[in-house]
Amino acid sequence: MTSTNQDIEQLLLQCNSGNQRAQLEVYNRYNKAMYNTAIRIVKDSYKAEDIMQESFLTAFTKLKTLEDSQLFGAWLKRIVVNNSIAYYNKSTRQKEVPLDNIMYKVEDNIGIEESNQNSQKVKEIMTAMKSLKPNYSLGLSLHLIEGYDYEEICEIMNISYANCRTMISRAKESLRKKLTQSV
Repeated sequence: MTSTNQDIEQLLLQCNSGNQRAQLEVYNRYNKAMYNTAIRIVKDSYKAEDIMQESFLTAFTKLKTLEDSQLFGAWLKRIVVNNSIAYYNKSTRQKEVPLDNIMYKVEDNIGIEESNQNSQKVKEIMTAMKSLKPNYSLGLSLHLIEGYDYEEICEIMNISYANCRTMISRAKESLRKKLTQSV
């Protein structure tokens, strides 16, 4: 039986004993999904790569605390999400969220025309979103820009479904107020 066919329990046992080949195999199985999870939150490919790497290191050092090895993927994803949100919150407090990168993504993915009027509206909306409370800004970005549904946002932000719906509703209302004040 080759290492690619070994089940995750055997690989994790080998990882626990410091087997680097097993760690590489686990890394190869999960790295793309974990990178995609990080990039959706931090929106910076280099930082997403760093977060993914740090998350694997954390997972391998704390592997003994995992009670059910079948839940490794979900456990690792939770580590990545928590590290990504921690970075996002830190950069938001430090005003390091690159507005240009977010606008570029919105323009590319939604196909907003390059007219001055539309560009100005996008800038106003993104500036208003950036000025919201960090959890409102993150919730709206995940919902409106990234297209996550409420259940996914609940998992990412570690909040209940009711809190998620309330937070997004309040965030939308807060964004509406900011946009109508600027008109």
